[in-house]
Amino acid sequence: MRTQYCGHLNKSLAGQTVELCGWVNRRRDLGGLIFVDMRDREGIVQVVVDPDMKEVFEVANQLRNEFCIRFTGEVRVRPESQVNKDMATGEVEVLATGLEIINRSEALPLDFNQTNSEEQRLKYRYIDLRRPEMSDRIKLRAKASSFVRRFLDDNLFLDIETPVLTKATPEGARDYLVPSRVHKGNFYALPQSPQLFKQLLMMSGFDRYYQIVKCFRDEDLRADRQPEFTQIDIETSFLTAPQVREVTERMITEMWKELLNVDLGAFPIMKFEEAMRRFGSDKPDLRNPLELVDVADILKDVEFKVFSGPANDEKGRVAVIRVPGGASLSRKQIDEYTKFVGIYGAKGLAWMKVNDRAAGLEGVQSPVAKFLNEDVVNAILERTAAETGDIILFGADSKRVVTEAMGALRLKLGEDLELTDKSAWKPLWVIDFPMFEEDDEGNLHAMHHPFTSPLDLTPEELAANPAVANSNAYDMVINGYEVGGGSVRIHNAEMQSAVFSILGIEAEEQKAKFGFLLEALKYGTPPHAGLAFGLDRLVMLLCGTDNIRDVIAFPKTTAASCLLTDAPSLANPAALEELSIAVAIAKKEEKDDQANNA
Repeated sequence: MRTQYCGHLNKSLAGQTVELCGWVNRRRDLGGLIFVDMRDREGIVQVVVDPDMKEVFEVANQLRNEFCIRFTGEVRVRPESQVNKDMATGEVEVLATGLEIINRSEALPLDFNQTNSEEQRLKYRYIDLRRPEMSDRIKLRAKASSFVRRFLDDNLFLDIETPVLTKATPEGARDYLVPSRVHKGNFYALPQSPQLFKQLLMMSGFDRYYQIVKCFRDEDLRADRQPEFTQIDIETSFLTAPQVREVTERMITEMWKELLNVDLGAFPIMKFEEAMRRFGSDKPDLRNPLELVDVADILKDVEFKVFSGPANDEKGRVAVIRVPGGASLSRKQIDEYTKFVGIYGAKGLAWMKVNDRAAGLEGVQSPVAKFLNEDVVNAILERTAAETGDIILFGADSKRVVTEAMGALRLKLGEDLELTDKSAWKPLWVIDFPMFEEDDEGNLHAMHHPFTSPLDLTPEELAANPAVANSNAYDMVINGYEVGGGSVRIHNAEMQSAVFSILGIEAEEQKAKFGFLLEALKYGTPPHAGLAFGLDRLVMLLCGTDNIRDVIAFPKTTAASCLLTDAPSLANPAALEELSIAVAIAKKEEKDDQANNA
């Protein structure tokens, strides 16, 4: 039905007859002529309807926005004075010789010229996706996927599919479960990642594997998370961690160069401990110049217990952020930042304005200055490199609270005060993560997943002191987003059993849940390592948006629902009966009665 896309028309086609299919983006009736801006997925072109073409002109008079139409016409070059430099096709237009209305459109529930609520956009997603901004995002996603396949194919990786109906594995989130009709009472789990299968592929001799695969995690959502997401899954045998980082870094730098014409340069490497100490995050946004500076040693002997308490506690931390020019912050703004850090458990936010750097204690303004002597203030000013006009913000509490609160404050200050360079690209690798992290009850959990290899330890050494062990893991971070993470995997049964035991998974449970993996590890397993990228998050960065839903054709809301299809929905009772499943949903009145009778 078409010979060209609207957005592909240019001066080289002048004089040619073209057939175009698409939608009315805008119609203007200027009395003698009708101008139609016609749109398809590749762009917009202006079509001119002359009243001399009576039949075409009569039909054009009926056009309204979003009518689906087909135009036939001749491409002609616009006079220099009429060139539209804001349109890719602005040097040409089409003089209509034929017009067919394929389908009319009712009044739209979305207004392309106004800001629509996200709820409306998701409910009518098929209309929202027609907008050039959304169309461009989906096309860029397709280009990114295509690039990944070409790069990995050229580097001898094999695209191999893995099962979607599988067994639950400990990946850090709740599983989505699928009941089995054949094996009543049993359930499949949708994969949170193909972790075990890609390791089994390494054991099978396919030493370079990849797939672009759907993964599923039932977890609390936010702007850069979805219950079903797309992962670029990569696994290799006989490559070290630095070699895996080299090939995947090269893939990302070449992708940015091809799709954005941006040179990311070489990625710096930072250890987890340094990232947490300086930035309060394992995914630091290096576009923000602010850093956390530890000052506990300076404050150990002060009378102010809010500072000296954590300063003398091995589980405490006292850290500050120097904000250039921050002395101009009002008391109201400081109070708002105090409320903000309270979200992360901080009990307060002490501050010190530097009104005259050369005057030492006399030159600072602070509600805690009376507790500090000249030497302490000068030491803080020197360590932070503070200057006249700055403000120093203090966090003093447990290490976890201070790190999380001050790390989040650093990001908010960078945003609010426009200190973060939004035009820059700042990638890095974060390495040497702790092997385990401790919960409030003192139990250890795998920081990445339980198949990650410890760094330079034997099973005996790991078992003797697991809390201080580091893992051979690495994350790629771009502009404060973790875009990919991976590790060297455990490739022998003794180490894998040791890790399971540390996590409280006893021998019988190991056999029941992971017997197939432990068995496979006995038969000449090669050393292997891999990395998985979040495709949605990569495309989100490429498109310059901070909402992952903007780059997914049909996303879920933060409540994990689809407004377009009203999913999830109640199941057919007959289907549930066949699966031997009974659904127990207490009515609100029954719940209230139960609560009143308790």
